[in-house]
Amino acid sequence: MVTSAHEGMHRIFQERPEILAPVFGVLGIALPEKATVDVIATDATETKPLARHVDTVLRIGPSDGDDFLLAVEAQERRDPKKESSWPYYVAYLQAKYGLPVLLLVVCRDRATTKWATGPFVCEARGWTAQRTYPLVVGPDNLPVITDTRTAAEKPAMAAFSALAHAKSPDIDAILDALGRALAEMDWNAGNYFYQFLDRTLGKTPAGHKWRDIMTFVNYFPGQGTILEKAYLEGEAKGEARGEAKGVLAVLEVRQIPVSDDIRDRVTTCTDLDRVNTWLRRAVTVTHAEELFDEDPETPEDAPA
Repeated sequence: MVTSAHEGMHRIFQERPEILAPVFGVLGIALPEKATVDVIATDATETKPLARHVDTVLRIGPSDGDDFLLAVEAQERRDPKKESSWPYYVAYLQAKYGLPVLLLVVCRDRATTKWATGPFVCEARGWTAQRTYPLVVGPDNLPVITDTRTAAEKPAMAAFSALAHAKSPDIDAILDALGRALAEMDWNAGNYFYQFLDRTLGKTPAGHKWRDIMTFVNYFPGQGTILEKAYLEGEAKGEARGEAKGVLAVLEVRQIPVSDDIRDRVTTCTDLDRVNTWLRRAVTVTHAEELFDEDPETPEDAPA
């Protein structure tokens, strides 16, 4: 089953290609920072009975050499079927595009990383027809980024590090550093990485830690932080309706259920001071009803 973490492990190469140079660096392969990166079709199906799809295929145009293809596969566990499908991907892509192909496998645990390095051999009677050597990155060779300055300079690599080391003892320090870095970043860029980790870490302990960091540490109403701008984008600052959306958005991120009555009460309130009070409370309440503690009802926001 394809999970959010699986998708994120390869999609970040499509959406943030600046990660390629540092990843190639940990593999000991030189790749200049200046390179064109184009996403190409990932369907490697030749006949209807056999459907094969590579996770991600990129065409890399380095500034210091010839183009090549990079096939990226995210692998969360050992899968004997990949021992034949990965060589197939390499051969198929080389034949189709007439370019050399490198296969990069991204893993999240050491056992899978060790297996994925191969080589995967096709041979019979002492003769080798094909031998495939994937490039493999995982917890053993991806850097642990716990320094805020480094995370700010290389946010894509820091986010990738967090995903790769999500099960390691270093994950809290990695997420703390990235959270502090994003708080000082342009909100459009920062929001991408916040959403990326929120989706890919999911309901794991690391995912809960990440949401705690972004909610409790970096969320200060009125200070222009990532979460506030993400939730109130497009709304005039200070307007009650925009603030009301922020209240509901914070509760949603914190996975606190909101009834229809509470949603209506929040969205129909036009008292800016009251909505701002709810917005501050949304960061700490454990039940949505607690928004209204010691909050006298008025005709405009009382439930029907």
